[in-house]
Amino acid sequence: MKRIFYILSVTVAMIIVSCDKSDFEDSYSDPSKVATSSVEKQFTGFLVSNKDYVLPNYWNYFVVLRTTLTHYTQAVGWVNSPNQYIPGAAGVSDRWTAYYKFLTQYRELEKVYASLSPAQQDDMRIYMITASIYLYDHTQKVIDLHGDIPFLDAGKLSTNGGDYQKSLAKYDSPEALYTKMLDDLKGFSDELNSITVKSVINTSFKNQDIVNKGNLDLWKKYCNSLRLRMLTRVSNTTSFQTRANTEIGAILANSANYPVVANNADNIQINVFNLDFGGLDSKGFREGLESGGGNLAGKAMIDHMNTNNDPRLKALFEPGENAAGAYVGLDPMALTAVQDDLLSDSKIAFYNRSTLSRNQFFPGVLINAAEVSFLMSEYYLKSGNNGAAKTAYENGIKQSTEYYAAIRALSNDNAAGNYTVPTVVQIQTYIAGINVNWDLAITTPDKLKLIATQKWIHYSVVQPTESWAENRRLDLPQLSFQIGTGEQKTPPYRWNYPTSEAVYNTENYNAVKSKDNLTTKLFWDVN
Repeated sequence: MKRIFYILSVTVAMIIVSCDKSDFEDSYSDPSKVATSSVEKQFTGFLVSNKDYVLPNYWNYFVVLRTTLTHYTQAVGWVNSPNQYIPGAAGVSDRWTAYYKFLTQYRELEKVYASLSPAQQDDMRIYMITASIYLYDHTQKVIDLHGDIPFLDAGKLSTNGGDYQKSLAKYDSPEALYTKMLDDLKGFSDELNSITVKSVINTSFKNQDIVNKGNLDLWKKYCNSLRLRMLTRVSNTTSFQTRANTEIGAILANSANYPVVANNADNIQINVFNLDFGGLDSKGFREGLESGGGNLAGKAMIDHMNTNNDPRLKALFEPGENAAGAYVGLDPMALTAVQDDLLSDSKIAFYNRSTLSRNQFFPGVLINAAEVSFLMSEYYLKSGNNGAAKTAYENGIKQSTEYYAAIRALSNDNAAGNYTVPTVVQIQTYIAGINVNWDLAITTPDKLKLIATQKWIHYSVVQPTESWAENRRLDLPQLSFQIGTGEQKTPPYRWNYPTSEAVYNTENYNAVKSKDNLTTKLFWDVN
């Protein structure tokens, strides 16, 4: 019985997850009733099924992220404890299960689409292109957590006619999956430039698309920005280096054909419009981030922001209650007794409640202008174009500052008190500061450190998966950690697989068992 439950809930879940059926039953159908579904409804069901890993959610922040990625990146401060570098089994298992339920939704969309006539498939092609872009964004994240994952044959219980044994999927290598996704995304990018969407289809697409509201220009920018992110991730590897340099160069040299997210108006995100509609909101952010001290400021980030008068400081953080207005971060190298004293004295700063955790309109972030600018800056730097690298770097800082100010303006909470938007002069003064100034960083490694540090601050607790991947890829910024007292002495290089894989997908798991440890690096982690 457990075997059947596992296959149903993990490999090819036959339910819609994390949504209120009463709110969405008219928008899409349960894939177990796929015969009565449609491409349009299945598309929305697919997008919604992953919402709790896009919109800030209690479970993701409290169970999955609180003791893993936000610690590994020092986006937060925490009190050291035994075995703190071993990812929690519950968080790993739930993140894995949620992804495969999400993938199953995509497979059901493929199945419905395949049942159409060729003419109907042409009409509905826009749904498959955009669904695949969204899928690949989140598939990259899971690959970057684990390495090899089941993908090409996963999520196909319904497609396989209920054959459970046939539906146990083999693991695909991350290199192969990156290659497939990059190939497909390049094709989608070109196809989006030439596709014609009938008026009646376009009207329906706008209604069903909770990401970009049917805006094809934004889908183009999402696709190319995702390509930029993925190509940068693999750009230091021998097998992808030439491809990455060539394709990034082609994207950035032709903004007409390959537009990217270039300003905050183009940010790709799921916006919150109505707090009473089916859970498409960020109400769970408060308990998810604030519970268990998950919102405490880390010393490295706070020190950098304090020292350099970072204009984002007051948008991102609040001072501790008894800190007399000072912003103090929790030092991971301090003795536990010292850490406890600082906490009990309410001296430690914490993430701004009104901007983040109590902002029920906080958007579900997918990719944004500041991130894209920092990726562009790295490419230009490594290509020897110092002027373009500097411009992109400084644009990223401006965009990041404006981004957090704009998110604060969305908030329906004022627990943190009044907030004053940073002026242009304040931002320019920050950019000209000694530890931020591009021209004062003489060498390429020094300039890369600037980019990585600004990207890290920008990611904060909002994009922890990307932050951890970039920190592993670049080994920047360099962070200090206490030597662990348990079995794992340092932060891991990857997550383990959930134990259910060894139990229920045994044969396929055994093929990758030798890699299933916390010290195996991802293929792109070559530093």
